[in-house]
Amino acid sequence: MFGLTPFRSNFYVSAYDPFKEMEEFEKRFFGQRTPAMKTDIREADGAYILDCDLPGFAREDVSAEIKNGYLTIRAERKTDNETADSYLRRERSYGSFSRTFDLEGIDAEAITATFKDGVLSVNLPKLEVKADEGRKVEIN
Repeated sequence: MFGLTPFRSNFYVSAYDPFKEMEEFEKRFFGQRTPAMKTDIREADGAYILDCDLPGFAREDVSAEIKNGYLTIRAERKTDNETADSYLRRERSYGSFSRTFDLEGIDAEAITATFKDGVLSVNLPKLEVKADEGRKVEIN
């Protein structure tokens, strides 16, 4: 009988993990939380490209601001309060969403962005690092 089914020890399964239990409690209490603005970051020729999913947002609802070496992307979706009572269930998120990205090593003056089909693409050109040619130090 044991030769037909794989035998696995349940020793590790029965170990108590308080962190996993707290995580499961948080999911049950607050619901499954996922980032409202999912972002892919990829590297291209001399630049990084951010692709932020913003389905259902209009171009006017999205803004990007550079301040103190950080790029902050904001999007706001307003709810229609007049029809709020007619819903049986609402799962889509409403409100203001934002993500902040560090611009260290990025040429902030050359950043460009496009918005098409609910995806914000931000081109972050890398700073050109000049090779240190060195210099001769005069000794007195």
